[in-house]
Amino acid sequence: MSSVVAPKSPHVTPIPVRRALRMLGEHVSTWRKLNRLTAAQVAERADISRDTLRAIEQGKGTVSTENLLRVLRIIGIMDEVVKAADPYETDVGRLRMDEVLPKRVRT
Repeated sequence: MSSVVAPKSPHVTPIPVRRALRMLGEHVSTWRKLNRLTAAQVAERADISRDTLRAIEQGKGTVSTENLLRVLRIIGIMDEVVKAADPYETDVGRLRMDEVLPKRVRT
């Protein structure tokens, strides 16, 4: 008995995610330029390739989170970006900060 494996559906990036990637890339590029850093300098200091930096600045969703954070650190905004993701910096997070969080969320 042979089993037929259905082909994987192509990976489709949702439009809001594509937009955010593009905007983040533009912001990274602008920060780099405001800091008067060349692409080569940022890539070298972040220990990544120029192609990886280009992918970040062009908003391609192909780079690792670590590489993105390496670049954000070099251009001086890593701490602010990480803080922006802090749930306790939001109204919802502050309202629920006294709640005990479950170890896992199950459906």
